[in-house]
Amino acid sequence: MQLPSNLLENAVNEFAKLPGIGKKTALRMVLHLLKQDVNDVTHFSETIAKMRSEIKFCQRCFNVSDGDICSICANAFRHQRLICVVENIRDVIAVESTQQFNGTYHVLGGIISPLDGIGPGQLSIEPLVSRVEKEQTEEIIFALSPNIQGDTTIYYIQKKIQHLPCKITTIARGIAFGGELEYADEMTLARSLANRLPVQQYVKA
Repeated sequence: MQLPSNLLENAVNEFAKLPGIGKKTALRMVLHLLKQDVNDVTHFSETIAKMRSEIKFCQRCFNVSDGDICSICANAFRHQRLICVVENIRDVIAVESTQQFNGTYHVLGGIISPLDGIGPGQLSIEPLVSRVEKEQTEEIIFALSPNIQGDTTIYYIQKKIQHLPCKITTIARGIAFGGELEYADEMTLARSLANRLPVQQYVKA
């Protein structure tokens, strides 16, 4: 794709780096911005830059946050001794959209996948174990994508905390095995949370 301006081409190339955005879509976005008021475009770019430079990760659950502790962990009306363990921030958003969960979260930052070079040490597993010990957590709900890597991660963490007096459950198999949690519809995800199973029963299934 030949463009009449290097500045335009550079902008298109940057937008095309976003997931799911091809060169044609990127060009439409850039041309749209060219039609906007300069102040609006400046505000847009400053907002993105500020988000990237100032956003933090919650020191307790590793969710995105504006401060050291996220709004969910800081909410006194949420069940603080109930933890939903998820793979990434998109999964927090997916569970929250069901409006069926009133506990807190713990974002692992991925799942154990040796083929991809991801081991337990690269995930926030140890902080989870420490948190469960210190906060006397009543229940952990594993809401990981139902695939081999997700099962491996559940098994590993279960072994790490099995000595603690904490109920361990996982969302029901309303989510298809091999599927991705973030693509599940809200009703299926809500039912999976409501019908969660003990991990021992889940692993033996």
